Formats: sequence, structure tokens, C-alpha cells
Amino acid sequence: MTEKPNEPTADAPGSTPPASPRPAGETVRSPFDSPTEQFAATAVKADVKKSELTKEPPRTDEELGLDPEVPLYAEMKEAINGTAPTVPAADTAPTYAFASIPPAPGGATEPTTRIRRRGDERRGTLDLGLLLLRLVVGGTFVYHGLQKAAGWFNGPGYDGIRTAMENGGWKHTDLAAPLLIAGELGGGILVALGLATPLAAGAVLAVMIDAWLWKQGMAPGFQYKAEKVSVEIESILAGASAAIILTGPGRLSLDRGRGWATRPFLGSLAALVASIAAAILAYIYLHGGNPLEGVGPF
Repeated sequence: MTEKPNEPTADAPGSTPPASPRPAGETVRSPFDSPTEQFAATAVKADVKKSELTKEPPRTDEELGLDPEVPLYAEMKEAINGTAPTVPAADTAPTYAFASIPPAPGGATEPTTRIRRRGDERRGTLDLGLLLLRLVVGGTFVYHGLQKAAGWFNGPGYDGIRTAMENGGWKHTDLAAPLLIAGELGGGILVALGLATPLAAGAVLAVMIDAWLWKQGMAPGFQYKAEKVSVEIESILAGASAAIILTGPGRLSLDRGRGWATRPFLGSLAALVASIAAAILAYIYLHGGNPLEGVGPF
């Protein structure tokens, strides 16, 4: 009755013999006290030298003997920090063709040709010279016009000039005398001021041409340096008047905003031709005759 039938007996087959009893005072151990498995030490090969077993382990990439195609640690570090040049990746994005604009030329290194405006043209003392010419020519005509119109400066006056023109062979003195005074006085004032210069200079030019033809026809031959009928003064004044028409009055004039003031062209040339033609027609109608008789082969 006291036996346990389920407990294995020593005589039963496959049973484990009971462990020997532990001595008193020994600590009980568990299989989990040393969980790490311990591998059995392998035997050292006989051909391995002792110096190879005691050398220091590799510490650098070169000592490890890595594949040369694999980037080194130093190169990777520099690439991350942005200090080493990196190989640009292939541009797989589609490309487009645009019209390229050439760069603007440099202003300090390349010579440039700048077109000057009319107000930026350099004329030096040209305008001052034209002003002096206008004052001399215009003042001379004003002087003679006042002599004939008002009798100033010991002039003959209006009646005296009419009588002198009748004695000189002029016809229609009632028309010729006013035209002469208007041409000298009015034209001289406008020339001096530089106002309506092509017309004003054309008027005084026509007066001088008629005066030149009248004196030249008084005696046969060329009368440029004759004692009483010299045409020297008339030639100088006629040439100066024509020059003013062709050059313009300049900027120091009331016509400074006009094109003929600084850049006269076809209009001024037409005014010159018209004044010469008007003078010849006026001489034929108001005086008549051949003023060039005895000059050359005429």
C-alpha cells in the first residue's frame, strides 16, 4: 500500500537513474545562469606563424584592402560636407532650344559710334562768327536805309533818293524808291536779328545785285575799281548776303529753332536762286539796258 506504482524504478527499462543527493549547504544552480553558449576552442593550424597571431588589427581603408572602385571613407565625408567636387548626374530631362541673345557690348572696352542730336552738335565759335557777320551786314543796310528813308547820317531822304533814281535812268520811281528803302531798312533789321533770315538776306541781296548792275552799266568795261562808279562795296555786300543765306544765321539768332538756322539745305538754296532771279527781273522792268556792255566779249 505504501509503494508508488507510477514512479520509475531502477529496474524498469529506459528509466534514468536517480541523481545523487546534493551535499548540504550547496547553492542550487539553474540552466539560465549562463545563457551564452560557449563554443569549443578550435585548434590552431600548425602553419600559422606566431607573429601573425600577435600583429595589430587593420585600422584604415588601405590596410583593409577594399575594392578600389568602392569610394573611401574620406571621399564620402568630403562629398557630404560639400568640399569635394562631385560628378554631375546625367541630365535625363528633355532639352529645349531657345534663341540666344548676344551679350551687350562693353562701354569702356569697345569703341562706339553715337549719333549726336541736333542740340548736341559741337559748333565751336561758328555761331559767334555768324552773329558778327549778320551784325555787320545788317547794320550796314540799316544805315543806308535810314539815310534814304529819314535823311539821317547826312542822307538824301525819300525825295532826294527819288530824284537821284530818276536821274540815274530808273523808271517808275514811285515803286522803285519804296522797294529800295524796304529792302535795305527792313531786310537789314531782320538780318541783324536773325529772323526770317533766308527771306531777309534774299531781300538785301536783290538790292545789292540791282545796285551792282546799275553802277556797272554807267560806263563800258568792268567797274570793280573805278573812281566814281566802283562796284567793290556792292560785290562784298552781295557776297556776304549770299553767304548768310547758305550758312544760316546760327544759334545766336531768333531763327535758332528753325532748320535753316544751323543746317540749311534745299530751302536756302532755293531762296538764293529766287533772290537772284527777282533782282534781274526788277532791273529789267525798272531800269533796262545791258549792264555788261564792254565787259569781255559781250
